[in-house]
Amino acid sequence: MTVEHTITQAPADRYPSRVAQEPSILRRSDPIVYSKWSTDSPLTQEQSSFYERNGYLFLENFFSPAEVEDWKAELKRLQKQYREGEAEHVIREPGSDEVRSIFAVHDHNPVFRGLSAHPKLTAIMEYLLGSKTYIHQSRINFKPGFTGKEFYWHSDFETWHVEDGMPAMRALSCSIALEDNNPYNGPLMVMPGSHNKFVSCVGRTPENHFKQSLRKQEYGVPDQESLTFLAQNYGIDMPVGKAGSVLLFDCNVMHGSASNISPYPRSNVFLVYNSVENRLVRPYSGQQPRPEYIAARGAQ
Repeated sequence: MTVEHTITQAPADRYPSRVAQEPSILRRSDPIVYSKWSTDSPLTQEQSSFYERNGYLFLENFFSPAEVEDWKAELKRLQKQYREGEAEHVIREPGSDEVRSIFAVHDHNPVFRGLSAHPKLTAIMEYLLGSKTYIHQSRINFKPGFTGKEFYWHSDFETWHVEDGMPAMRALSCSIALEDNNPYNGPLMVMPGSHNKFVSCVGRTPENHFKQSLRKQEYGVPDQESLTFLAQNYGIDMPVGKAGSVLLFDCNVMHGSASNISPYPRSNVFLVYNSVENRLVRPYSGQQPRPEYIAARGAQ
């Protein structure tokens, strides 16, 4: 069902991107942790400080094996369902019909809808973002053994800002491992501290580019010189752990993952939480908003 929203005019653009002929690196002007820590906070003071400093936080054994098994069973059911059946929210690998991602699982699937509202998760999100939240985007990412493709380096906020109209850096992603993540099956890599810099990219995005970019992103991709600067200044971390672990990362942290040429699959559930005080406005690109299954605009 299509949800109609009144699209608010975008405020002044503090993070312009895809408008200049040369890339640039801008300083972040938004907070990172929006709440003041107290003994009642859902994270320890050390965890909160680590997230603020590095732009990510890895929580091992966050969910029980029994919970993970339930979600894995549902994941396998969906993968089988969409292996041949078409749906607009199902994205396939570049160059093949293999399922790459299933979007809007919090909306289409009661099992993952329940996961997105898990009180252990929402308490952390509301603390870090300083308000009630809603799901901006959700998806399952499949990275099968031998054939799982890479996700190139990028900042999520750059795309969410330019193509979706997210005004401020007041959102974060939660990646829940449904398989063990190890250094050789294409785990997520992050540049710790890079969330303090915004890489302004080049190249105007074509209309409806999302149909291609979800398979292989070509616009909103940082240039190699900027990536080298960030890596040399911040380094690269690779948080890995057992199924049931959770990786939280700020919307602007630079991240990516390599192809999986190991025999071992890697599947994760991604839930993106946005503050209700940071609802989407008209895309800063001036183009039409992407579909709701990619970028939920929230209740108006």
